[in-house]
Amino acid sequence: MKPRRALLGSLAGVVALLWRPSAALAQGPTIFAEVWKSPTCGCCKDWITHLEANGFRVKVHDVGNTAARARLKIAAKLGSCHTALVGGYAIEGHVPAADIQRLLKERPDAIGLAVPGMPHGSPGMDGPAYGNRQDPYDVLLIAQDGSTRVFSSYFKSRRQT
Repeated sequence: MKPRRALLGSLAGVVALLWRPSAALAQGPTIFAEVWKSPTCGCCKDWITHLEANGFRVKVHDVGNTAARARLKIAAKLGSCHTALVGGYAIEGHVPAADIQRLLKERPDAIGLAVPGMPHGSPGMDGPAYGNRQDPYDVLLIAQDGSTRVFSSYFKSRRQT
């Protein structure tokens, strides 16, 4: 009878440990992102690491992003090296995780967000590998008609006129 009680006590302990909410759950629900990129792009991998560090769960397609960009209705002039789909929104380029989270909270009627090109200082294009350079850039909200407006701006005080 004692071994059975010990086993039941151990099982109860395991269940108690598993039942406790994890730190990740305390921070909110997991945000899923699907990313299309080149298999050899280092800055894309760094941007994905940025998303994961901010609570995103990422599925990666190492097939390039041209077809995904077209399918998600992002104009070529807004292009960058990777394209993502998050919560029904298209995300083009090095968009900070905080802007994606804001987009998902506000839920505007839009195609998504874009950071055209590959500006230094944006997530994935930052740090010592890029000389800690921080160029000014905008995160653009892409409306359903393809027009854009500034959603967020970074490092504007450093922009030279």
